[in-house]
Amino acid sequence: MTLSNYNFDAVKSLIRVLNSGIDFYKKAASETTDNRYNDVFSRMITEKVRAIALLQPFVVADEGSIEEGNALAVEIRESYTHLIGMFKKDNIHLYLSQLEELEDKVLEKVNKALATTVPAPCEAALYQIKERMKLCHDEMRTLDVITQ
Repeated sequence: MTLSNYNFDAVKSLIRVLNSGIDFYKKAASETTDNRYNDVFSRMITEKVRAIALLQPFVVADEGSIEEGNALAVEIRESYTHLIGMFKKDNIHLYLSQLEELEDKVLEKVNKALATTVPAPCEAALYQIKERMKLCHDEMRTLDVITQ
């Protein structure tokens, strides 16, 4: 079976959410000068970049080009957070809450991709990504809870 026999739509959707997540974490980092948050945000960005790097070869092999898009739902969440944050004195809590929601979305997309039929190496990459993204999610949840 060649890669063209597989449907990579769920993988591409995951990549779009990861791309948007990177942008959202960068925006959140620009909104705070607290190194404790910026260190976490940097780790989250790094994990998402790694996940994309694991998945892009499958998309390229299937379509001939990388997936560069973003997820509209995450973009809307980022805009909402920014808008509401303009009216709040301390908007880091708002960002943390929304970033935890982003991590929920990432895990949802990973699970959707795992529910599809993909080549074994892609499936292995998705399981590896799921483990890493679960750690990211748990860290964001913990950070959100301890800062409330």
